Amino acid sequence: MSSSANIYVEDRFYNKLLSYLMGLDQPQLEEFKVCLQSSQLLLGNFQQIPWANLKAIDPINLFCLLSEYFSERQIWEVTLTIFENMNLSSWCMEIRAMLNEMAQTQDSQDAKQEESEVPEEGDHRRRYRERMKAKILMMWDNIPWPEDHIYLRNVTEKEHEELKSLLYPNRTGAQPQTIVLEGLAGVGKTTLAMKAVLHWAEGFLFQQRFSYVFFISCHKVKEMKDTTLAGLLSWDWPDSQAPIEEVKSCSERLLFVIDGFEEMDMPSNLDDSPPCEDWYQELPVNRILFYLLKKELVPLATLLITTKEYRTNDLKNLLLNPWFVQILGFTEGDREEYFIRYFGDQNKAKKILHWVRKNETLFHFCSAPMVCWTVCSCLKQQMARNPHFQLSTQTTTSLYVYFFSSLFATVEVSLSDQSWPDQWRALCFLAAEGMWFWKFTFAKKDLKHRHLEETVIGSLLRLNILRKVSDCEDCVTFTHQSFQVFLGAMFYVLRGMRGSVGGPPKHQEMKVLLNDALADTNFYWNQMALFFFGLLKRNLAEELEDTLHCKVNPRIMDELLEWAEELESYDLISNCFEFLHFFECLYETQEENFVRQILSHLLEADLDIFGNLQLQVSSFCLKHCQSLNKLRLSVNGTIPQMELTFNLETLEMRPHSKIGQWQDVCSVFSNGNLCELDLSNSKLNAFAMKKLCYELRNPRCKLQKLTCKSVTPVRILKELVLALYGNHRLTHLNLSSNNLVIPVSTMIFKTLRHSACNLQYLWLESCGLTPLVCRHLFLELCKNSSVRFLSLGDNDLSGVEVKSLPGPSEMPESSLKELSLEKCNLSAASCQDLTLHLTRTQRTTRLCLGFNPLRDDGVRLLCASLTHPECALERLVLWFCQLGAPSCRYLSDALLENKSLTHLNLRRNNLRDEGVKFLCKALSHPDCSLQNLDLSDCSFTAEGCQELANALQHNPNVKILDIGSNDIQDDGVKHLCEVLKHPNSALNTLGLEKCNLTPACCQHLSSVLRSSKSLLNLNLLGNDLEPRGVSTLWKALKKSTCKLQKLGLKKELYNIVKEELEELHERGSFLRVKFKWDFNDLEDKWWW
Repeated sequence: MSSSANIYVEDRFYNKLLSYLMGLDQPQLEEFKVCLQSSQLLLGNFQQIPWANLKAIDPINLFCLLSEYFSERQIWEVTLTIFENMNLSSWCMEIRAMLNEMAQTQDSQDAKQEESEVPEEGDHRRRYRERMKAKILMMWDNIPWPEDHIYLRNVTEKEHEELKSLLYPNRTGAQPQTIVLEGLAGVGKTTLAMKAVLHWAEGFLFQQRFSYVFFISCHKVKEMKDTTLAGLLSWDWPDSQAPIEEVKSCSERLLFVIDGFEEMDMPSNLDDSPPCEDWYQELPVNRILFYLLKKELVPLATLLITTKEYRTNDLKNLLLNPWFVQILGFTEGDREEYFIRYFGDQNKAKKILHWVRKNETLFHFCSAPMVCWTVCSCLKQQMARNPHFQLSTQTTTSLYVYFFSSLFATVEVSLSDQSWPDQWRALCFLAAEGMWFWKFTFAKKDLKHRHLEETVIGSLLRLNILRKVSDCEDCVTFTHQSFQVFLGAMFYVLRGMRGSVGGPPKHQEMKVLLNDALADTNFYWNQMALFFFGLLKRNLAEELEDTLHCKVNPRIMDELLEWAEELESYDLISNCFEFLHFFECLYETQEENFVRQILSHLLEADLDIFGNLQLQVSSFCLKHCQSLNKLRLSVNGTIPQMELTFNLETLEMRPHSKIGQWQDVCSVFSNGNLCELDLSNSKLNAFAMKKLCYELRNPRCKLQKLTCKSVTPVRILKELVLALYGNHRLTHLNLSSNNLVIPVSTMIFKTLRHSACNLQYLWLESCGLTPLVCRHLFLELCKNSSVRFLSLGDNDLSGVEVKSLPGPSEMPESSLKELSLEKCNLSAASCQDLTLHLTRTQRTTRLCLGFNPLRDDGVRLLCASLTHPECALERLVLWFCQLGAPSCRYLSDALLENKSLTHLNLRRNNLRDEGVKFLCKALSHPDCSLQNLDLSDCSFTAEGCQELANALQHNPNVKILDIGSNDIQDDGVKHLCEVLKHPNSALNTLGLEKCNLTPACCQHLSSVLRSSKSLLNLNLLGNDLEPRGVSTLWKALKKSTCKLQKLGLKKELYNIVKEELEELHERGSFLRVKFKWDFNDLEDKWWW
């Protein structure tokens, strides 16, 4: 353990908030965002989040946004207010309880006082404590540490404080009943848990709190035969049988330490099994442990659990109100102390540590004491062997290669050179197989099965590559998990065709490994991919062959290039491909020619540069991305203002490495292929922006789409807009969520005025634009013949007099056709002006007025322009405009005369059945041109559905109808199905999300699915159709006559038919099941 606990307590309040946000369905999530914009609801006490940042955000990023704008308590107060408004009563009760808990100010004095009062001890308890003390000390003595390993031991007083903090992490005196110690391998989770047991057994801690403490090793007990909880606890008892009844009588004073949860297999059908409270019921051991974890067995006991971080989510789903305590291992100070004590020379140690710090990946690995030993041991041996050894040329992988080669260069093993390749292959096979199945402890039979020689095993134990497991005499594990990860990666570099999991050949298994590792944030998979690429470095491959007698696969790079070619057909963004980690892996190879080849296939990338490592690897790789056409780049690292830096060692000026790296990053902008660039959420200084703009002016720059949302400081945008002056290639510019000041606005106007300007799409949402600036903008658009789309959403335009804007005679060249004024505080009076403008210009084809309080009077005025014979409007968005049934009457009358309007969005308005009836008067006419109608969340019932069904019988034009979040129930669906079965029905998309449907409606829907020739998309998300309802649907979906291509279904219901869906795909079906209803055209998303 380190000299400091380095414990981080994960706040369960924040975890709970994230679970709430993730639990909201799509309509609820949208309502939550809308409520965040309500000054009446939040009483104006909180800073408002820009709507442009909110409207398309997912739950995880919404969580981050809330943390950015509000304090912890404010977040909960805001969330409670919104949930109350949404009638989420059960969540509101939980949040109120949390707020009460957070308000407690009592510290842990009660706990400390409690520790000073030791109760009278019985004979059973005394003998048990002696037994546990002996057990823990024996386990500690059995841990084989390398001879030259430095142990940084805590003083007893500090250890006691650490251990107390585990039981009182919230500092309120409230006793957490379940504590989870999570962290990477080797950082001290088990050590800390063992110390808790030891200090209790020695009588130093927890005497008043716990009468008995039980230590259960998941690895040791998982091979046990079926037993009872009583039998499991009797294992450590001095006598053959524990006094179970005495133990049961003080269940609230029991502590169960469950070590190594990651070793346990999850029992099948745990949720379906009846609860168990019987201490004497015979069960498989893993089921006993899971009943303990779920607090069904011994519910009043305290649990202290250790786990590697990749099993944390399993525990979150299993435990009741857990506290997660992250064990971070060595602090920076601990690492420095370790290096100084290991090398004995402070200056040498600090130079080495300075280099290790620059290798951020390796420095992070060194939080584990055994990795510190590995690095120090390797460097010491390399420096002794080679006086010219250069730290600057080393990578993380090279250190591990030299560590193994140094050890085996001197070891004496009675094994021929011809036998070594097979032995290495066997060891690496064992490591890789273990990684696939999360197996980190191996029995003797596992080693024999892989044909590892006894002499080799003995050497691996002596060299501290393997070690015996302290609580299992016949088992071994790798001394640190990074050894297993490294050897597992090495398996895929060595010769041989056979994979490690018994299925596909090795090169196919390697592709699966990389796809998983680069689409997963799991630390061990990421580390394995890093080592795999690092082993491609030519001198390291030679070292493996020369020193370790390994045989490296000569085709390994060709196989990787084949994998890279396949990435072209892989949707990298939607599959959460970890571009930054991919670049880090390529940087680890240091093989520029190979990197150039493999990146020649990369078409898009998504990068966050927030430190030196990210800048370094991005610059190394981006300059080779000559085919890249789409890049999202968020920069938060510091780019130096000075081009030269002063070297203290040589007393010379030299180019600053970061400047060169930033220039390499910017060089990709002029690769001749980059069409889309997103710099949102970047923090850039003027110098970095000038370098960037220099490349944007390059004649080879072919950039067409540029997004710069929430860029700081805003003043640097002036430089950017100036660089775009006269650029005839740029067609899309998004500067939303920037508080544009007058100089920047002026530069935008100047750019629009340039004769070469070809800008067609312009977003200026949430930019704090004043009415005066907006008027100037419209005036500039009069002289611009290119801009066809303009979005000014979330700017207060209530003071802009639209009627004062130029008419058709004054703007003969303007091509503006699409205008979004969403959430611009427009009222009915604004509609009067808009009507005049639409009537005079006669060019606007799309108009979004959503999230404005237009009300019925506003729509009445707006409809005057819809009836104009020259009206060109095709799409009208009026979502959440506080409309009622009268608006539908005005719209219906207008639709009878208007022949251009094809899309109408009335979502989130209180139209009710009466309003739907008015609309249906127009819909029932065969010549009504409407094709796409959104009536979701409009407060109507099955009666409204009956009206829609009657109207659709006479209308051959409506193709898309969304009526989700209305209480139409099964009767409403029945009415619609009668129409959908008609051979002349044109409807291809039907939205029925959250309509209170039951399995009874599935029979009607099945009839439609079997017969409809038009229906392609059906959204049934948020309805409790139950397995029997889905089974009914599936019988129709399997029919060859079914044309459906997309079905929205709850995830738990999808799992029922997952295998059958795969069979359908094999037979050529195009059906896809979606858990979230998505938009195919993101650019079109806010229009429809």
